[in-house]
Amino acid sequence: MKPQRILVLGVGNVLLKDEGLGVHLVHRLQASYEFSDNVELLDGGTLGLRLLDPITQADHVIVIDAVQNGAEPGTIHKISAEMLSKKVAFKNSIHQLDLVETLAYAEVLGRRPTCVILGIEPLDIAPWGTSLTPPVAAKVEALEALVLEEIHQAGGSWALKAGESPEACEAKGYVFGDSGGNHRH
Repeated sequence: MKPQRILVLGVGNVLLKDEGLGVHLVHRLQASYEFSDNVELLDGGTLGLRLLDPITQADHVIVIDAVQNGAEPGTIHKISAEMLSKKVAFKNSIHQLDLVETLAYAEVLGRRPTCVILGIEPLDIAPWGTSLTPPVAAKVEALEALVLEEIHQAGGSWALKAGESPEACEAKGYVFGDSGGNHRH
């Protein structure tokens, strides 16, 4: 049986502080880990509907984004695509409307993957700044672990790159805390 195609999609605008969380974390994962052939990591930025093609090519999509849910800044959220559609009026994810619309188009095309959104409640998404705020930065490691577990549950595997350390990745600008050591699945 062919393994599921897994797309890890980081969305957001890196110029708007915490709103760049998804993009920052995808870059951190790319710098720190090697993934099985069925896992693709993509910096989706603010592309919206232009992400329809990579989304329809996947069987399982993990979206990483800042998630506004009225919780304490730094709170980690996990939202299924089904719940996202029901809560669209609340606009939890900064890019929720684009994502719901893109998933609707994928469904019309008969290519809607399963989807989950993993994110952190932002403190500040006001212009301008390229760094995450302290409460969000403090939770990046925990969100990274959640993303890696979601990849594993979907049938993907990963390993810390040889010679990569949290310090080396931090020097590249992709780490906001200790990566938690060497994990293998």
